[in-house]
Amino acid sequence: MKEKKNNQITDNLEPLLDTLPEEVVAAIRETEDTDNLLEVILDFGRVPTARFVAGEVVLSEKDVTREQIDHVVEQLGDIDADNRAGLERTLHRISAIRNRRAEIIGLTCRVGRAVYGTAEIIEDIIASGKSILLLGRPGVGKTTMLREAARILAESKRVVIVDTSNEIGGDGDVPHPAVGRARRMQVATPSLQHEVMIEAVENHNPEVIVIDEIGREAEAEAARTIGERGVQLVGTAHGNTLDNLMLNPTLSDLIGGIESVTLSDDEARRRGTQKTVLERRNPPTFDVLIEILHRDQLSIHVDVAAAVDALLRGFPLPAEIRTRDAEGQIKVEKAVASPTSDAKRGGDSLGTRGALRLRNAPESAKRSPSSSRKNMQMTRIFAYGVARNRLRTAISQLRVPAEVVRDTSEADVFVTLRSHYRKRQQSVMDAERRGMPVYVLRTNTSAQVRKFLSDLFSLTDSHGAENGLADVKDETQDAISAVLSGERWVDLPSGTATIRRIQHEMARDAELTSHSYGKEPKRHVRIFRE
Repeated sequence: MKEKKNNQITDNLEPLLDTLPEEVVAAIRETEDTDNLLEVILDFGRVPTARFVAGEVVLSEKDVTREQIDHVVEQLGDIDADNRAGLERTLHRISAIRNRRAEIIGLTCRVGRAVYGTAEIIEDIIASGKSILLLGRPGVGKTTMLREAARILAESKRVVIVDTSNEIGGDGDVPHPAVGRARRMQVATPSLQHEVMIEAVENHNPEVIVIDEIGREAEAEAARTIGERGVQLVGTAHGNTLDNLMLNPTLSDLIGGIESVTLSDDEARRRGTQKTVLERRNPPTFDVLIEILHRDQLSIHVDVAAAVDALLRGFPLPAEIRTRDAEGQIKVEKAVASPTSDAKRGGDSLGTRGALRLRNAPESAKRSPSSSRKNMQMTRIFAYGVARNRLRTAISQLRVPAEVVRDTSEADVFVTLRSHYRKRQQSVMDAERRGMPVYVLRTNTSAQVRKFLSDLFSLTDSHGAENGLADVKDETQDAISAVLSGERWVDLPSGTATIRRIQHEMARDAELTSHSYGKEPKRHVRIFRE
């Protein structure tokens, strides 16, 4: 925890107010809150409004006229291809809305402020030499922090800013003092940003490149090229969180890219997943990712590669949360991360189908059927060959106090499939030597996983009866999927005539063949291809 210096805020608001209609300026001054003004909205045929930190204020009951909009546009001069314009030597930005005839019918006049000291909360990361990517919703302060980072780095390094919309260094040929000694390269049109990024490295020998709004695939590729040349990158991108970036096919390359890979049988068993999984493709372009939650609260992933790998495997690493309180002190703490069960990992297709066999129930599971969930103890489960995502889903559905762990040394219970148990796999033998209770499933289905948890925690039969039909359908669907994936045949557990009829109907709907074998009460259905 450390104390923060007082932030100095420079907005130079008068040049922006001078461009606005007089009646609008008078209304803004009457609010007596210009220090908290964010932007002024002028839309043709609507009342003018001003947005402050505390909310939106109507500036006049009269609608904005075309003459008022033209008055502002005349003072701006040229408006760029991205419909943005600025005021020379200020950080203010005016963005235009056009109609079908390319006529301007709306303006967003955004106040630009240089806040000195805003980057102190991450000053240690900036000085580390690592490449940093800032994420956050619009207006949360990404560009302000980026500008301050450029100023800090320029005190000791050669910094070049690639300023596509002149938001970092302001409008005009002379950069705003807020960027310090950093040099600034302007971009003629947004589509050329990636070319200017490469030009900056090739022509001007920078140690640091600062980029705002990486949003296209070409810019992501240019960022990777720059990073591979040993230049530190500090930039912002469209997106709020690391999860958003992973799902964005255009920008996911910034964090290494995501691709589908096929695992070997041994590796799939070790991970407890299906054979086809998602993995990181390359080393990430940025070493550190910072999610700006609020102006004074950041969520920091200090190792992007490890964070992405852990998230893809379902065990997200806790982020570092940094907060600046009202007294100006910076607090650092770890966020709470919990295993996820999302579809990126997929299920596991190992094993054969069948029933459940139980060995040596642990003391924590030996309780009467009437036991309350409140009295249950936390049980840590290691799954070998059993799909972990199904196990986590069942834990959530049954609301039992269990956790899936990645190491047998952390586990209270070991669960595996009959095929692995019969082969006396090394992991199984190690668990038995340690005296750990071993549960053996004959199938890798959702129904069998729920049955395992019900036995482990001695849940009452009423729950099983409630979900019995759903379990039968889940198990049958898993068997159908296995046959369609290449299994020669799958035997389902024995059941009543009603259950067998449902199983035959589902097999027929899947265009597979099914027959019943055996005598009551052990008569069962086998599903196979013709």
